[in-house]
Amino acid sequence: RLQGDRIALVPFAGDAFIQCPLTLDYSAALLLLNEIDTYTVSLPGTALGRALETATRCFVQEERKYKVLIFITDGEDTAGQPEPVEVAKAAAKDGVIIYTIGVGTQDGVPIPVYDENRQLAGYKQTKDGEKVLSRLDEDTLRKIASETRGQYFRATNERLELDRIYDDISQLETKEIHSAI
Repeated sequence: RLQGDRIALVPFAGDAFIQCPLTLDYSAALLLLNEIDTYTVSLPGTALGRALETATRCFVQEERKYKVLIFITDGEDTAGQPEPVEVAKAAAKDGVIIYTIGVGTQDGVPIPVYDENRQLAGYKQTKDGEKVLSRLDEDTLRKIASETRGQYFRATNERLELDRIYDDISQLETKEIHSAI
């Protein structure tokens, strides 16, 4: 449904980096998206604040409009610094609207571990042999979205939340972008 919108990709775990800077080249972005897996970011954990900081660096800082970030995560922050809601407040001052999509359950699910052939090899465990659970933190995701005039959605198999986000984005003011593609 994206037509003329620039997109970027920022994978994250215990750190984050810009996999694809803002582009109108959807084919290139899709190729890079398909390369993202659990090994893309080598530092384990989840640094939500760092991911948000990195993603907001993709935008033209002088612009105060036309900035939308779709943040897909379980919302569980294992790093703690920078604090994700504080980063969202700073992003809001720069005109960024963040839509959060929560993945997982509040009870938690085991974190799968894949082998080099991308086959399930088991589940992440603590040093004591207990399965590590990833828990959905809807409260944090709601706060991040609220601070930036965005919305929170829980992920569904039907991906209806993406349709709702695209519908909302289409109502925002737009500007003409010229490309050499």
